[in-house]
Amino acid sequence: MTRGSGAGHASHVIARIEPPWDTATWRAAARAALRAQVPPERIDWSGGAQGSLLGGTDLALLPAIRDTPRVPSEFLAVADAALCHRAPDRHGLLYRMLWRMAGDEPSLLQRAADPDVHRARTLAQAVRRDSHKMKAFVRFRAVPGADEEYVAWFEPEHWIVDRVAPFFARRFAGMRWAIVTPYRSALWDGQALAFAGGGTRADAPAEDAHEDLWRTYYANIFNPARLNTTMMRSEMPQKYWKHLPEAALLPGLVREAGVRVREMAEREHQAPRRRIPAAPAAEPVQADTLAALRVAARDCRRCPLWQPATQAVFGEGPDDARTLIVGEQPGDEEDLSGRPFVGPAGRLFARALEELGIDRSTLYLTNAVKHFRFEPRGKRRLHRRPDVAHINACNGWLRAEIAQVRPERIVCLGASAARAVFGPGVRLSEERGIWRTREDGVRAFATVHPSWVLRQGDADAQAVAYRGFVDDLRRLAEDAGTVPSHR
Repeated sequence: MTRGSGAGHASHVIARIEPPWDTATWRAAARAALRAQVPPERIDWSGGAQGSLLGGTDLALLPAIRDTPRVPSEFLAVADAALCHRAPDRHGLLYRMLWRMAGDEPSLLQRAADPDVHRARTLAQAVRRDSHKMKAFVRFRAVPGADEEYVAWFEPEHWIVDRVAPFFARRFAGMRWAIVTPYRSALWDGQALAFAGGGTRADAPAEDAHEDLWRTYYANIFNPARLNTTMMRSEMPQKYWKHLPEAALLPGLVREAGVRVREMAEREHQAPRRRIPAAPAAEPVQADTLAALRVAARDCRRCPLWQPATQAVFGEGPDDARTLIVGEQPGDEEDLSGRPFVGPAGRLFARALEELGIDRSTLYLTNAVKHFRFEPRGKRRLHRRPDVAHINACNGWLRAEIAQVRPERIVCLGASAARAVFGPGVRLSEERGIWRTREDGVRAFATVHPSWVLRQGDADAQAVAYRGFVDDLRRLAEDAGTVPSHR
């Protein structure tokens, strides 16, 4: 790049960034400036508080002279964070770095001692730290008279509300909330995230009943023997204390810590209390046929997953199938239809079977967990991995299915299925594709779930994952003589 060439004849160029923390607007302006070959010193980044009193050429009016150069993804990550900093020179700093990398310094980011690189990373780190504090110290309070509505007040150091709000939308998707800050507010109605102007502390409710419970809990778990006030102030700066209900307890807890530690040291030894008995195992499933099992499963209440789910999704296939396939749990389409393996993962599985010459209609298909576990996200229901408790609760149904079908072989798709078939302690990464013989004499092996293949980042990664999945299933085709048949 020739310094001062091209559009450099314009003595003064205006680049407006509104809002001043918006990464998409800054990126678009920076690309336009690079294409027009405008040197950093001739750009006035007048977004927000940097408004210029001088006239100048609008950046959007300049013609493009060159193509947009490629930029390292590492720089974009640094820029996205640094743009949320309140430093007034951040737009110009980042464009100056971009100009240098597009010119004769493509490896600029590797020079940690460079003043521009050091400052940009310092700004980005400050924003990440502020974002972490927001996630840790936001406290929602119930809105009086409203059903499941909450408001929180927070005072960030930097412009991070747009950056952090999606975290709260994911974390608290099931309730309606607002986070009010002095410059901007984030609102979640249970389906969509929106933003509005800032507010004041008075916009958030006063203390609610939940905070008394939280203070009682906090006081009881506070361990005086591990008190480190220096570390406490580092991790929980005092400027946030006024927003935390437990903060009012801290002076007293710190003051009494020495006495409590001495009391703990002088206390006489006490015999350990009786262990809390483990939860009773689920009762065995009693049924004479698969049809009777299927009917009984409709009213399953062994774990809470039945409540939000549409219906139980039981296995299907020949009663005397030689091969039994165990997946992890139903997905959205399976939950709505009541049939296993009919969604995107099921279609990919069918494609693999067809490629190997295995007739899907000869297989008995089921899941380790019979109800769909999901997280609502607007109008969508996002899959959530079942917990061990859900797998254990459903294991009675799976054992009963295996007892009725009496298969010669079992294929486990995914870690949850492997745990249900082989028991706790199994590691899919170690057991993948290896035939094992269960205590009942049935041979089984585990591979990945087809949904894992679909979750790979790009088309190339998916293709590699799919070939590995097909190679694993080839063991089934070889063992079953290519096309399994009924007994």
